[in-house]
Amino acid sequence: MTAQKIRLFIDADACPVKEEALKVAYRHELAAYLVSNQWMRMEVGPLVQKIVVSDGADAADDWIAEHITNNDIAITADIPLAKRCLDAGAAALGPTGRAFSEENIGMAVAMRDLKAHMRETGESKGYNPTFSKADRSRFLEALEKAVREKLKAR
Repeated sequence: MTAQKIRLFIDADACPVKEEALKVAYRHELAAYLVSNQWMRMEVGPLVQKIVVSDGADAADDWIAEHITNNDIAITADIPLAKRCLDAGAAALGPTGRAFSEENIGMAVAMRDLKAHMRETGESKGYNPTFSKADRSRFLEALEKAVREKLKAR
């Protein structure tokens, strides 16, 4: 890994842990990119850039995938984007603290596809569980761990 600084890329449109991610970014003095399809009213500091992309369905994902490197960490609930980030050598975390890896991304993609098929055929209503304080806590712990691993690998 090069001496390039670690950056956070946040798939921000529906991300429930933006503020938590920014706290970790400030603590470690990491650049962070909030990438979304719309402008967000959110106070940010000098380490944070808001990136507003076009309205295309995958425009934010494409921007992140085009800019992320092996030094970086992505925060996304989007499993195909997580795979693209892993393919670039980056770390990828879900907002509940789930760390995506080469070992588990294949199963995550398969489960995503199965759930989409079940919704399309009416076998499932596709509800999502409520985001909890425990999820937020797990996320903070996982992001801190990912940052420390990236710092150690430098």
